[in-house]
Amino acid sequence: MENFRLHQGSAPLLISLPHDGSELPDGIAARLTDGARRVPDTDWHVSRLYDFARGLGASILVPRWSRYVVDLNRPPDDTSLYPGQNTTGLCPVVQFNGEAVYLPGAEPDAAEIAARVEAYWRPYHENLDAELQRIRGEHGRVVLWEGHSIRGTLPFLFDGDLPDLNLGTAGGASCSVALQRRLEAVLEGQDRYSHVVNGRFKGGYITRHYGVPETGVEAVQLELAQRTYMDEDSFDYLPERAERLQQVLRALLQVALA
Repeated sequence: MENFRLHQGSAPLLISLPHDGSELPDGIAARLTDGARRVPDTDWHVSRLYDFARGLGASILVPRWSRYVVDLNRPPDDTSLYPGQNTTGLCPVVQFNGEAVYLPGAEPDAAEIAARVEAYWRPYHENLDAELQRIRGEHGRVVLWEGHSIRGTLPFLFDGDLPDLNLGTAGGASCSVALQRRLEAVLEGQDRYSHVVNGRFKGGYITRHYGVPETGVEAVQLELAQRTYMDEDSFDYLPERAERLQQVLRALLQVALA
């Protein structure tokens, strides 16, 4: 079975969902704590949430494996994306609640981490890059949309409640000024959801690495507070909430395509 699923669309838009995967290889699962085997830090249901984008012509890339295997949105050398702040690494050993991922003494060593990068991280990025090049070759431009979600209250990672919609453009470096303004206008034009631009989540490795506007590749990350479309305790998808949120997501993607 493949490490990921790629749906190829016809529009200059690629949606990458690097933390949607929730599976664990048996050999890794056996070394995890009971709590970590539930993979609670998954970006739950984001592939279902964004499935409507197929109708807009978007390509969609979705991994199979949990971020506990390897975090596809971290640099391969594991340099911190948010120096001085609590975060999790390339092969996380700490959950978002501060508890251990692995049983004592079962953490991966440097050799295992390097092997996971080759087996899981690199194939995702090779295909992500190839799809970006395919789309740019056809259209002369492409928007890479990084779809993420996270529990709205996580004291280990941030203070207080996270805004509902957290747009990140690496401080304006990963997309054009015009695209950021169009997206901000959509967020400011609705009053259902709180939002922030380049707040706690400015964009991870994928946004920062691939978003080079002058080459025709723009990248945007949207981190959703999971309360906007699901139950954060049971991990259940809530269709009515999701449908309301999808109205805003659709408007954002439409202006990304404009």
